[in-house]
Amino acid sequence: MVLPLTYFGNPILRHKGDPVSEITPELEQFIEDMFDTMEKHRGIGLASQQVGRAIQLTVIDIRPVEDRPSTLELDGEEADPHSIMPLVLLNPEIEPLAAEVSGPEGCLSFPEIYGDVSRPEKIRVKALNERNEPVEFVCGGLLARCVQHETDHLHGILFTDRMDRDTKAELRDELDVLQKATKAILAEAAEADSDQ
Repeated sequence: MVLPLTYFGNPILRHKGDPVSEITPELEQFIEDMFDTMEKHRGIGLASQQVGRAIQLTVIDIRPVEDRPSTLELDGEEADPHSIMPLVLLNPEIEPLAAEVSGPEGCLSFPEIYGDVSRPEKIRVKALNERNEPVEFVCGGLLARCVQHETDHLHGILFTDRMDRDTKAELRDELDVLQKATKAILAEAAEADSDQ
């Protein structure tokens, strides 16, 4: 099932997610719905806050992107990044392993808004998967950028927070329009709820 996305201006995007402690049938369905939602909107990553739920869960699938390479190491050996896709990360922790590089990013919660963001080029990731099993890998390129972008979401941090002042200033008008539109929709929904 495709879930409604939350957009910039919705307070849930600023909520730090609660750790996931157990895999329930309801959570398994939610993960499936997140993948459906991400695919429908042609994204490569989606955090639970982006569909209205503040927990430490993100889904990732970089396979649709062919022009931005990724690297992957499993147990110290080079591996095909596609071999671990689609990827579910619960309670992810990140350790930077290389200097920051600037690169373009977009976000499903910010339709049609793009900007350059600096992030470590290579990271170590520790998390649990959808079977509650520990996973650990080292990644670089697009996969590293995507994991960091989504993990930020789980802590209430948005990609605009990571942009330099000039980039953010260039996007100010677009961000203001999106934020106002989101707040208007939320106010309408709240009013409809109170009328019932």
